[in-house]
Amino acid sequence: MVSSCLVLLCTLISLSILASSQQLDGFTYTRFNEPNNNITLSGVAEIGPSGFIRLTNETSRLMGHAFYSSPFQFKNSTTGSAFSFSTCFALAIVPEYPKLGGHGLAFTISQSNDFSTALPSQYLGLLNATDVGNFSNHIFAVEFDTVQDFEFEDINDNHVGININSLRSNMSAAAAYFDDDLVKQDLNLKSGKVILAWVEYDSVTNLVNITLSTSSNKPKLPLFSYHIDLSPFLKENMYVGFSASTGLLASSHYIFGWSFKLNGEAKFLDLDSLPSLPGPKKKHTGLILAISIVATIFVLIAILVAIYLIRRFKNADVIEPWELEVGPHRYSYQELKQATRGFKDSELLGHGGFGKVYKGVLQNSNMEIAVKRISHESKQGLREFVSEISSIGRLRHRNLVQLVGWCRRRGDLLLVYDFMPNGSLDNFLFEKPRMVLSWEQRFKIIKGVASGLLYLHEGYEQIVVHRDVKASNVLLDGELNGRLGDFGLARLYEHGSNPCTTRVVGTLGYLAPELPRTGRATEKSDVFAFGALLLEVVCGRRPIESKAAPEELVLVDMVWNKWREGKILDVIDKRLKGEFNESEVLMVLKLGLMCSNNEALSRPSMRQVMSYLEGEADMPDAPMAPGDYNGGFGFDENECLHSLASSRGNTCLANGNVDGTFVSVSTAPLSCLFTDELPR
Repeated sequence: MVSSCLVLLCTLISLSILASSQQLDGFTYTRFNEPNNNITLSGVAEIGPSGFIRLTNETSRLMGHAFYSSPFQFKNSTTGSAFSFSTCFALAIVPEYPKLGGHGLAFTISQSNDFSTALPSQYLGLLNATDVGNFSNHIFAVEFDTVQDFEFEDINDNHVGININSLRSNMSAAAAYFDDDLVKQDLNLKSGKVILAWVEYDSVTNLVNITLSTSSNKPKLPLFSYHIDLSPFLKENMYVGFSASTGLLASSHYIFGWSFKLNGEAKFLDLDSLPSLPGPKKKHTGLILAISIVATIFVLIAILVAIYLIRRFKNADVIEPWELEVGPHRYSYQELKQATRGFKDSELLGHGGFGKVYKGVLQNSNMEIAVKRISHESKQGLREFVSEISSIGRLRHRNLVQLVGWCRRRGDLLLVYDFMPNGSLDNFLFEKPRMVLSWEQRFKIIKGVASGLLYLHEGYEQIVVHRDVKASNVLLDGELNGRLGDFGLARLYEHGSNPCTTRVVGTLGYLAPELPRTGRATEKSDVFAFGALLLEVVCGRRPIESKAAPEELVLVDMVWNKWREGKILDVIDKRLKGEFNESEVLMVLKLGLMCSNNEALSRPSMRQVMSYLEGEADMPDAPMAPGDYNGGFGFDENECLHSLASSRGNTCLANGNVDGTFVSVSTAPLSCLFTDELPR
């Protein structure tokens, strides 16, 4: 009797251990709303009533995660080799606006299912700007990306990629599948249709296969294969799941079914047995149909009356065609008014030539923002407003201030940015700074701004000329990283084309000398302004200092004279108290003189500048003489009158003073006039 009980007990224990091991080997879900589904959700992810998972909704800059609650053993504890695995899942991406994705989802194997420090947008809710690319991340992901991000060198806005510890894909391909005749068919991830995906890893051949299909049948050929041994990148226990995010544009990201298996093939998923893509509920009764028709007619009448009243009494602006083409999110005026507490003076961060900047907190997401409010009456202001939206709205780089959205109401134009808690760089350099930046901090800021400018000149789909590079337009985040902002004067043109002649704008001391003669802003004019920025960061003073002695009025002239005299160390900011890397300081001063050359062709490109700063190329032994600087202004009154008036048949208007004032030289039937304004 006792022996029988022992046998029964051993049998039960064996079955329990077997069931436990099988549970940790894999799973299959055709509905996610079943009891004890063992799925952990975070962010905005939710389970729909029919059993699908919606990772994100059509809201900007959010992220959602859905992970199996228990980790799996991905490696042999004795040999340290990764196990084979296979997964199959059904997904769909429904964009807020047709053909405009935002941003994508990723099947993910991670050492943790806590992504509280991750960011949305191009980071897909997996990483952030500081940890992207770190080997310690231990993340393997297959991204289904619907936005082309130039920072991570995406091939297009409709691709699948394998990512390891980074958002820069190790290998990627445009979304497609092979039909029964082995003919490759294009596939649109943003179509809103359900797509089956397989991700399979063979630990014997060290091969990852990615396969897509629009039907329940698995194609004979994968979309692409990638040879890699995952053993160094995976830890022994890892979580599996999905992550998705939205950016300025948004999409709903769905998972309808999911199977996973270690050391085996994931279970087949039949699309017909999975939940359907949610859609509008159908109305069948005649009464509801009649009410709908009446309501529609009433709404149309109300809209027509509202448009008539708006145009008649000018209570709000009519939406113009350009407003339908800009990309970033358009906020309501009421949202921004609430965020800034009614634009109270207590929330004022600063002001300049284009308006006031307020701190705000968006009530829905508690995100801190900076709102630039511009009251415009002139068409010039509107053009610059549109330029800033259309240019920076599509730019993505860690050293550029991110435009979050915008608003236009009557004469009020508002731009919404990520909040930079440490303000602008000029507050740390001149007169009585908030704190004295160490040389290490200054050098990091210099390299950050250079990286941002290189992206504008070469990394974007068009060439972006900033036209107003200066210390007050370099903003510092919480970690004192430099980010270039204020794109109100930016101009875009195609790679390989010549920039058009336009009115000359900029800031005294940063304005390239060729601009008043040609009226053409190029990458080289940005390099000239960057040279002035380099010198003022090292010297701790503005490019033109009205209170200085005549021989020290223009910073670049003073630096060049000290260089010739062998006293170059005399120009370094005394507040550093001699604590700096001398070789780095001399390199930056020499580079500042090179960038400040009167001849545009003699200035280095931003790619060459980055090579010098990163130590990838050797600097010349001695810089060339910068040349005659016309008193440091880059132009004089006679030159302004003769060069612009003779070439265009008009005289010019310029505003400015010698303390870093904004300058606008434009063609107008006015005499050439100089007046003082506040610095921007």
